[in-house]
Amino acid sequence: MVRAIPLALALLVACSSSTPSPQPLPDRAALTSSIQQQFSRSADAWNRGDLDAFMSDYAPDSLTSYVSAGHVVKGVDVIRSHYAPRFAPGANRDSLRFEEFNVRPLSSTLTLVTARFILYNTEGTTASGPFTLVMERRSDGWKILHDHTSTDAR
Repeated sequence: MVRAIPLALALLVACSSSTPSPQPLPDRAALTSSIQQQFSRSADAWNRGDLDAFMSDYAPDSLTSYVSAGHVVKGVDVIRSHYAPRFAPGANRDSLRFEEFNVRPLSSTLTLVTARFILYNTEGTTASGPFTLVMERRSDGWKILHDHTSTDAR
C-alpha cells in the first residue's frame, strides 16, 4: 500500500501537467461593444434587404439551430429559408434594431448573448421580443450557433 502512494502521486502530477491551462475570458466590455457593432451591421443588412449579409452572422453548418414560436429548426439553409420570404422583391419587411444587450463570455471562444429585437415602421413598433444566442468565435468572427427568439404578446 505504501508503494502505491508514490505511484498515484506520479500519475496525478503527470495528468495535471498535460492538461492545457484555461484561456482567459475575453474582456466583457470590449466583447459587448464588438457584438453590438456586429448586430448594428446585421440590422443595417436587414434594413437594406441584404439577406446574405444578414445571414452571415450564423455559423454556416447543419447544426446551427433556431428556436421560435415553439419550433426548432436546424441548419443554416433552413434558417435562411425561414427569413427569405421577407427579403423577396416587394415583400413587406419592417425596419429592425437591437437593444438591451447583455454579453456573458463562457470561454475564450464561446459567449452567451441576450438582447431584444424591435421591428418597426412609421406607425411604431410592429413586433419585438427577447432573444438568446450562443455564439462561437471563429476565424471569420463571432458566429451564431444557437438562436432562441421570442416575440412579445400583443
